[in-house]
Order: sequence, then C-alpha cells, then structure tokens
Amino acid sequence: MRIKLLIATSDVGYTEHLSGVLSEQYADSFEVCVCSNTEHLRDMLTSHRYDAALLEASLAGGTDLRPIHMPLILWAEDDCIAGPPDGLGKIRTYQRISSIVGQVLESFARVSSDGHSTLSKKARISAFWSPAGGVGTTTAALAFAAYKVTEEKQVLYLNLESFSSTPLYFSESGKSISAAFEMLENQEGSVTTLMRGIRRQDNGSGIAYFCHPDNFDDMNILSVEDSAALITACCDITDELVIDLSCICNRRIWKVFELADNIFIVTDKTISAQIKLTQFISQHNVFERVKTKAALIANKGAQIDRPPVDVAVSLPFAESADESEIYKTLSAFFK
Repeated sequence: MRIKLLIATSDVGYTEHLSGVLSEQYADSFEVCVCSNTEHLRDMLTSHRYDAALLEASLAGGTDLRPIHMPLILWAEDDCIAGPPDGLGKIRTYQRISSIVGQVLESFARVSSDGHSTLSKKARISAFWSPAGGVGTTTAALAFAAYKVTEEKQVLYLNLESFSSTPLYFSESGKSISAAFEMLENQEGSVTTLMRGIRRQDNGSGIAYFCHPDNFDDMNILSVEDSAALITACCDITDELVIDLSCICNRRIWKVFELADNIFIVTDKTISAQIKLTQFISQHNVFERVKTKAALIANKGAQIDRPPVDVAVSLPFAESADESEIYKTLSAFFK
C-alpha cells in the first residue's frame, strides 16, 4: 500500500525538491500531492482525504485537518515553535530526506494496520541455514544477496540469528529491528510500514538490511507466528528476501523453511560440519519435507561426496581483513 502524502509549505523550492525525491526514489511508499498556500490547502482538504501530511505551521493554523489521517508539522530550527500545534507531531525541514522518510513511515506505522494475517507475498524468499556453526552461512547469504542486486532486484537481507552478525558488515546508525518485534508483541500498528521506515541500504553493495536487535531476548522470544508476520511484512517491501538463520532447528526455523522458496544448506570441508549435515539429513524428518526446495552450498572449497540434493554452488576459500569484501568477491560464483 502506498501512503497518500500531502506536502503543504510556502517554500516552493523546498516543496519541489522534497516531492521530486519522494516521487522518484520512494515511489513504492508514497503518492505525493503538494500545495503552497492556505487557500489551496483548504480546497484540497475539502475534496480529498490523505493518509499523511507534512504541513507548514503557518498554513495549517485555522485549517480543518480532519481529512488527514496523520498530520505532521514541518518546522525549521529557527522557527521558535514551543510545541506542535494542537498536539501534532513535527518533523524538521532541511534534514536528509531519507531521515524524513523514516520518521514519516515510523509515525504512520503506529496509527495504521496491515490488514492481513496470511502471507501476501511479493518477494521470493531464500533461506540460508546450516546444522553447524562457523561454516560461513552469513557470508554465503550476503554473497547471494549481492548477486541478486546485480540482477537489478530490490534485495532485503533479514538476519534472524540468535546473535546478529549484521554490525560486522553494515553500518548500524539506524533504528533497531526490535521496534518491529515490539509492534508484533503489542499487536497494533502496521509492521509493513514500520519495516519500510527502519530499513537501511548499504551504499557499497545495494543490499537493504535492518539494524540488529537491542538485546538477545528480543530475538529469543520471537514466536513462530511473529516470525511469519515479520516475513510477511518484509515480502511486501522487496523483490528478493534473503533470510540468515541460526544453526538451531526449532519450530521457528521450520516455519521459515515452510515459507521459503529456496533453502540453501551451507557446509564446509570440516569433519564436524560433514557429520552434522549427515545427521540432519538422516535423522531429522524436517529434511524430508523440504528437500525438494533445498540445495547445498559447499563453502570454503568443500568437496561433497554423493550429495543428497543438488549442489547449488561451490564457493572457494576467501580471506580478507574486510569481511564485506569476502562476500562481494564470492557473489560472482552465483552467476
């Protein structure tokens, strides 16, 4: 769903710049309308309703704002506004537009709802998992994500590890994904809209991602139903969803397997990884249910004798002081 957004300010140059960037770079999130004076604003509100609005205080004063579901006041640092008029929220002008977008989406998420409870999938889901830790599951997942970016896909990386390794690869300057967990727990607001607002994009790779949880418990208490709702929200905002999973195999992992289009099981040449992979294949009934969409990734130069499923790709051993350079290098092997 796109948010119908009204921008009303007398600063015509700023309005044109802001609306132009939103229409060009955030067309999947906003349908933008603009006006520059009080009379025009009142005429527009008489004939139309809007999901949200960014309003200059001088234009909004004395205007009936009831046709706007979520009005917000635009203000500059030298505006001397003691508080938002009529208790309205406010957003500062002349900051980075990506920050404005995030604030609008986060605010709108709190006053709206998703309106669906089952998977309404837009994205293709690829889950990366291993029965053994330390085999390079995250590196393989990010290499695959980087490869998909080269196909001109919108790619979203979702890290569901018990302890997130996201800070090792991406900047952590944004809001934590814990905000989404809190909304899921409270069962109010639009998780999809919130996910749009808190996602970040890595300039080097083009991969979109979320900042790691505030603490371990936030991820640990995520229920099976919450996991499905989180994936639903992510699928609605991207073309390709790449999910990075812990090496445990519980009901939450099973649910991800069920929703995934592809399951990439990562292994390497160590004896422990081979033993655990053999045990998962021979002793766990989950494998029988998912093997038709499962494939192996032989990482770090591993050679797999008599693989139980197709080997999707063999990745060589790569080493670098910069972890992000490793997955970018390995992305070429998915072609």
